[in-house]
Amino acid sequence: MYKIDKLDKKILRILSTNARIPFKDVATECGVSRAAIHQRVQHLMENGVITGSGFDVNPKSLGYSTCTYIGLNLERASMYRKVVDRLLNIPEIVECHFTTGPYTMLVKLYARDNEQLMDLLNNKLQSIPGVVSTETLISLEQSIKREIPVKIEDDEEK
Repeated sequence: MYKIDKLDKKILRILSTNARIPFKDVATECGVSRAAIHQRVQHLMENGVITGSGFDVNPKSLGYSTCTYIGLNLERASMYRKVVDRLLNIPEIVECHFTTGPYTMLVKLYARDNEQLMDLLNNKLQSIPGVVSTETLISLEQSIKREIPVKIEDDEEK
């Protein structure tokens, strides 16, 4: 695992607040050259510390008004990978987790409406070999969405 230092954490804190900030501004705030910031960010990406840098598109703007979490129970947990391979073919699924607790898997998907959600459940998810049951939770509102905070040693001492 790549070991990040105080400068890396400072860069991560700045970028997690504003991913579109120019490297020259990050460099100024960190007191190093723009080339140093560029090199550090490249290393952070290559080592899997930074895993993305895109835009978040609001699903509602594309007509997907229903955000849903679905717990899936599998016949056997060992079927997980084969089920994931099938889930990859359902573009409305945006997250999938192998979990502990009452479900083998938890997926997050967006549907245009309840009719499409019912179709996804009945004709896509529940027809996957190995899926024995599903439980559906519809999100009424997303109240919090954020990145995990990046703490720098000075913060941790407080």
